[in-house]
Amino acid sequence: MNRALTLAKNGMGRTSPNPMVGCVIADSSQNIIGEGWHKKYGGPHAEIEAINNAHENNHDVRGSTVYVTLEPCSHYGKTPPCAKRLAAEGVSRVIIGMRDPNQLVNGQGIKILEDAGIQVEFADDDIMSQCKLLNKGFIFVHKYHRPFVSLKAAMSLDGRMCLDNNSSKWITGIEARTEAHVMRSENDAVLVGVNTILNDDPELTVRYIEGVNPLRVILDSNLKTPPDAKVISSDNKCLIITSENADSEKEKILIDKGARVARAAVNHNNHIDIKSALEYLASQGVLTLMVEGGPGVISSFLSNKLADYVKFFIAPRILGEGKGISLNMNFADVNSAFMLSGVKSRLCGNDVIIEGRLSCSPDL
Repeated sequence: MNRALTLAKNGMGRTSPNPMVGCVIADSSQNIIGEGWHKKYGGPHAEIEAINNAHENNHDVRGSTVYVTLEPCSHYGKTPPCAKRLAAEGVSRVIIGMRDPNQLVNGQGIKILEDAGIQVEFADDDIMSQCKLLNKGFIFVHKYHRPFVSLKAAMSLDGRMCLDNNSSKWITGIEARTEAHVMRSENDAVLVGVNTILNDDPELTVRYIEGVNPLRVILDSNLKTPPDAKVISSDNKCLIITSENADSEKEKILIDKGARVARAAVNHNNHIDIKSALEYLASQGVLTLMVEGGPGVISSFLSNKLADYVKFFIAPRILGEGKGISLNMNFADVNSAFMLSGVKSRLCGNDVIIEGRLSCSPDL
């Protein structure tokens, strides 16, 4: 199962809206005779890759044990159901990392296997936790109808994300900025507010490392995004979420430049409603979202309790007057305030990274 998990991670950034899945097939002596992972959306699933790998090496999988990180699918989608293929191949035992949260499957794959006389077992709790963590976004979309949201923020020792004049280049060092690019490569989409575009004109692509560029999302209720902004390019991976009443002429200009534009509800401040935006992104196949915006956007996600994980980069600087996260929330006592679990901290160049799961995040 550990090997299957390692294989599954090879699909990071390439499988959404499908989950990352790894599969290992072992013979009666527990020798590995086939292995595979889901390489890209629309391609063969992990079980099929592992079966094909075994056949290519002249191994018969009849009577074998299959270790797979997610319940084999039971329905026809881009590919035929894997549970039926496993049954047809005559495997004798299937060890599953976690049940599929997709209601089109959710136990139906197990039923197909058991009806075919195949012994089905679940992996131990530790492996199951790792499988759930790997596909946290897939679980969130099917369970909560929104992506798993990670907040990234760079700040000073006194909690400032930028100066009063909005200057924030560069609070942290190159090592921390490289870490941010790793985060981008690990998420389906990265989101900022329009003020970040106006102040910094970022590309929001993956640089310094190898990785797949995420969908670049801008919350822009009045379509202030300049048509020549660096974030817009010909790859069709820039999405501007605007209000239902935004100017149609501005929309056309941005679309002509290569952006995609979607309309969503706004709140009483004429800002994009975060929940509506997240539901839309989920409908577009976004499983994991990195929020890299300024103080206002970060604060909105926290205030609405729509953030699940934080990764804060703290620089050894004191900025004095400036802007930081402001929740406009009053907690009754310290114990009811947001907490992080599974906290990790480390040095990154001269900066400190603190990360963990937010207490306001629902269960996997």
